[in-house]
Amino acid sequence: MDIDFPLHFDARGRTATAGLDEHVRDMIEQLIFTNHGERVNRPDFGSGALQLVFAPNSPELAATVQFTLQAALQTWLGDVIDVNDLAVTADDARLTIDLAYSVKATGESRTARFGRSL
Repeated sequence: MDIDFPLHFDARGRTATAGLDEHVRDMIEQLIFTNHGERVNRPDFGSGALQLVFAPNSPELAATVQFTLQAALQTWLGDVIDVNDLAVTADDARLTIDLAYSVKATGESRTARFGRSL
């Protein structure tokens, strides 16, 4: 059973569940927006992207996020997905992450876009 993220209840009052594709996307989102040290039992989990909220947005920042995110995806989700393409762009006060990946269990390719304003 894959629990939906963020945690909520379904129409029957039970913990909401997610399908495989949605669950994988939820795991990627959690990895991107979790800071190192935020999880007590896994202090190395996360990409550290949210720690850069107050850093000046620039192409160098985007390159740093792309490098650290690539490593985090390989470390924490390497057994679940294959990263086909990862692009991080800095535009004004917004950092955008475009990810193309394949789910190893099904072989299906997916794309996802994540962003936060800095």
